[in-house]
Amino acid sequence: MTEPPTLSGDEIAALMNELHEHPTKTEGVSHSPRPFAFGSDAARPMNALPALDRMNERMSRRLRDLLEPFVRVKPSVLVEESTIRIFADWKAEQPEFVSLSIYGFKPMKGSILLALRPDFVSRLVDCFYGGSGDAAASASREFTATEESLLGRLTDSILTDLAAVWSEVIPARPQLRSRETNVEFATLARGDEPVAVTRFVVKFGRGDAANVDIVYPVSSLRSVEQELIATSPDDVSARGEEWRERLVAAIGQVRVKARTVLARPELSLAELMQLRVGDVIPISLPAHVPLLVEGRPIALGTIGEHDGRAALKIETIDKRRITQ
Repeated sequence: MTEPPTLSGDEIAALMNELHEHPTKTEGVSHSPRPFAFGSDAARPMNALPALDRMNERMSRRLRDLLEPFVRVKPSVLVEESTIRIFADWKAEQPEFVSLSIYGFKPMKGSILLALRPDFVSRLVDCFYGGSGDAAASASREFTATEESLLGRLTDSILTDLAAVWSEVIPARPQLRSRETNVEFATLARGDEPVAVTRFVVKFGRGDAANVDIVYPVSSLRSVEQELIATSPDDVSARGEEWRERLVAAIGQVRVKARTVLARPELSLAELMQLRVGDVIPISLPAHVPLLVEGRPIALGTIGEHDGRAALKIETIDKRRITQ
């Protein structure tokens, strides 16, 4: 037995009439395409990112020099390329407890944010007070008074150096606005707004690498975008200065052999042939001994002791030989 149709005959006829009448109802309606602007100003490409990356290269060297007195060794600081993120996505990657310092950066509009992980702060304090800096991360949800004090010094110093780097673009004036330890209270931007994230990767001691994030709202960078673009890599003076800094940094890593000669006793060939174990060769130490680098004397010093080991104290340096 066949089942009755779902629609009645009258309903089917009405549908068929609608299909035939549809073209007549749309007569007079224009189907020509019209322009439509998708997105907003924030979605425009950030042409200023290359200039920001160039400044970050210089900032990485300043950060290395800044951290050295804290960790008592020269740390490794690498900078990653700046990326555009949605602020909510960046916040989702942060731990529940983190150091967030929000600074005004006039004349740039808005604020910028400096983020430091708590384990990085703890290691800095450990190093600063004579430890190895390899301390395990603490489960604490607040900073100690000592950590707070060091954090204030460190973040202010970082922003001072950052302003010095930005000085070729704008005469930036950093001013602390707030400190937070929970990203939900970081009022840098709305969650759906884009931000530019600059990340410095710091490595010292035997611990894991630590991240130092500087976050700029894209709307703030837009306010100085023309100034950033104007600092073109074709600027010969800027490019020459950057090349010089990189060359000096590279040369500074070259290792050379240095030695000193305490005495040069002279023996006859007969005396040399008759040497036996236990023989004593008298020598006289001069008042000053030379420091030789690749066979060339560059300084004079006196022999002494330091931390239980023999040491050479430099008295005079022949600058002419160093610069030759």
